[in-house]
Amino acid sequence: MADLQIFDRNSKTMVKEPVFGMRFLKFLYSKSAVSKGFLFFIARYSLLSSLIGKILRMSFSKRWIRSFIHDHHIDASEFEEAVEKYDSFNDFFIRKLNPLKRPIETRKNVAVLPADARYLAFESIDRLNHLYIKGQKFSVSAFLQDEKLAKSFEGGPIVIARLAPSDCHRFFFPFDCTPSKPKLINGHYYSVNPIALAQNFKIFSENKREVTILHSETFSDVAFIEVGATNVGSIHQTFSANQRYEKGEEKGYFSFGGSTIVLLFQKNKIQIDKDLIDKSKDNIEARGLYGQSLGRLV
Repeated sequence: MADLQIFDRNSKTMVKEPVFGMRFLKFLYSKSAVSKGFLFFIARYSLLSSLIGKILRMSFSKRWIRSFIHDHHIDASEFEEAVEKYDSFNDFFIRKLNPLKRPIETRKNVAVLPADARYLAFESIDRLNHLYIKGQKFSVSAFLQDEKLAKSFEGGPIVIARLAPSDCHRFFFPFDCTPSKPKLINGHYYSVNPIALAQNFKIFSENKREVTILHSETFSDVAFIEVGATNVGSIHQTFSANQRYEKGEEKGYFSFGGSTIVLLFQKNKIQIDKDLIDKSKDNIEARGLYGQSLGRLV
C-alpha cells in the first residue's frame, strides 16, 4: 500500500490517501509487453469486474466490512444504518449517509458538489489540456460521442470527481434541474486512478459511461457523465428522466470499485470556487463532500 497526497477541503490541509495495490497499478500502466497484456484483458473484458461484483453481493462478504472501515478510517457514524444491517459488502459499498451529516448549500445561485470525491476543476477545457494532460488532447466530441452537443461546451469549465473505494458511491444533482434520459456509451474498464490517467488521459473517452443533460434555469444545460472503471459492476440511475429534481436529490450510484463523474458547463455560466481551481492548477486533487459549494452563477 502507498499514498497519494491530496488536499482536504474541510481541514484545509494536505493529507495522505492510501492506495491499495499501488505496485500492481504501476505495473499495469508501465510500458512492458507483459503489463500491456494484463491491462488489455482486465480493461477490455468485464469478466473480472462481474466476478468481483458477484462475490461482493454474497452474504459471506460482509465479514470484510469492519476491517475495510478500520483500514480506510471511515466514520461509521455518518451511515444511515448501523454496520450490522448490511447483508453483504456491496450493500455497505452503496450505503446511504445520514442527511444531517451532508447539509446542502441552499442558495439558488450556487451549484454543489455531486458526490463525496476528490476533485479537479478547470475554468476551461483548454486549461485542462494545457496543464494536466501533458501533450494529450481531451476531445469533448469523442467523450460525449456527439459533435453537435460538444460544441455547446467549447471553452466551458470542466469538473472531474474521482470517487475512491472508501467513499459513499451515491451521487446527486448539483442544482435544481430537469434531467434528460441517460445515453449509454459502451466502453472498457480502465482504472481512473491518477497513476493510470498520467499514462493515458484518453481513458475517460474509452471507458463505459453514461451521459445525462441537466436542463437548468440557473446554469443552462450541463452534461453530467458517470464513468465506470476497473471493478465497477454497474452505473445505476435512480432518477426518472424529464422530471423536475431539486439540488441534493439522488441521481444514482455506482457498484463496487473506483469511478468518476465529469461535469461539463457552458462558457460564462458558472464561476468555480477558487480553492478548487487553485489546487487543480498544481494538479492536486481536493477532497470535498457532496452538498458543499462547487461554484456560483456568473
